[in-house]
This record gives sequence, structure tokens and C-alpha cells, in this order.
Amino acid sequence: MTAAVGQGGGFPPVALFDLDGTLLDSAPDMVATANRMLAARGLGPVDADALRKHVSKGARAMVSFVFAEAEGEAHAALVAEFLEVYQQELGRHSRLFDGIAAMLEALEAAGSRWGIITNKAEYLARDVVAGLGWQERCAVLVGGDTYAERKPHPLPLLEAARTLGADPSDCVYVGDDERDVLAAKGAGMSSIAVLWGYRLDGDDPLTWQADRVATRPHELVQPAAWPRR
Repeated sequence: MTAAVGQGGGFPPVALFDLDGTLLDSAPDMVATANRMLAARGLGPVDADALRKHVSKGARAMVSFVFAEAEGEAHAALVAEFLEVYQQELGRHSRLFDGIAAMLEALEAAGSRWGIITNKAEYLARDVVAGLGWQERCAVLVGGDTYAERKPHPLPLLEAARTLGADPSDCVYVGDDERDVLAAKGAGMSSIAVLWGYRLDGDDPLTWQADRVATRPHELVQPAAWPRR
């Protein structure tokens, strides 16, 4: 028996997800990237646990953490190098968070469509999706450079809904960063803040005012965990 979609607190017709820190534990790829860059300069490895906290903030933030004194053109060059090395490490060390596969299967069994909206560059996001074998399952993929704006601006979410022919009110956006909740609010979508992702010290998801908060991916296998329309 499949779970209901839509009214009554079932799965939403469309579930949209952030990628890093929400669906995918990609921090190990980022750590490997940083360590290659450090080793090339004769420096020791990065504090992996500390770098994890910066992953959801993107390449610029991670480079700022690893190379704290770099500014201006030097910082920009390091970001470009980081992305080049990361593309080589992409998918080699990362994995889905426990429970994500079951959650996506539950959504599909209920007739829901799902997609990804990330601030990661689209070409990298497409490599990730291909590596996971999700090309036919992921209904829409939006990267940080797909449109003129990126999260927390609502445009990527609105364009994803438009691509799918869905009303924003029929979509739920799921992410591990405050900008995910802000983007959802701006787009008129419900939101779920997840607690298993990457957060800086002092970030408190309970203050983001998401419609729901999820502690573990396994919770989202249950239709009742999703916001009601």
C-alpha cells in the first residue's frame, strides 16, 4: 500500500532538496580536496571536523577556512583550484546519509516527484547526480549558476516549480542551511530544516522558522513528517 500524496499530511506532490549536507555527506570529498591542496604546498592536513562545518557555505567559505590569509585575487585563484581538484575527488569518498535512499523510494512509491536545488555549480551537481545513477529519477536539477540568482533568493525554487509545472504551494523544500528556509519562504513553499547536515558553531535551526524540523533522514520516510498543505 502506497502513502497518500498531497492533502491530509501525506507526501507532497513535489519534494525539492538541497544536495550537500541534506542528501549527500560530501564533506569527505571536500576534505580530500583541501588536503591535496595543502600537501602540494608542503602543509599538513586540515582539521576534517572543523572543515565539515563550512561545507554548506560553498567553495569560497571552505577556501577562506583552509587558507585564512588569502584575499582578493589570491583567494579567487584558490577557489578556482579548489573546484578543479574537487571535480577529480567528486564522489570518491562521499555517500548518501543513512535513510536517504529509503526516503526517495518512499516518495516515488507515493507518486511524488523530487528534484535538487543546490548552490553547487550545475556542472558539478550533474556529475554528482550521474555518479549516483539518479539521472532518470531526479525530475529537476538546479545549480547555483543555472539562473541569475542563487539561494537564499527564491528564483531557483520558483524556476524548478515552473519547470515541473507545479504550483509552489505544492512543493516542499528540504535543506540544512538557513538560506534554504529563506528561499522556501520567499518562493511560497513549505520547508523542512534537517539537523544532520553542516552547520557553523552558533547556527540554530530551531530559530530559522522552518515548517518542520527533521533529526534523521529516516523520519522523512513517514508521510506524517512532511508539512501539511
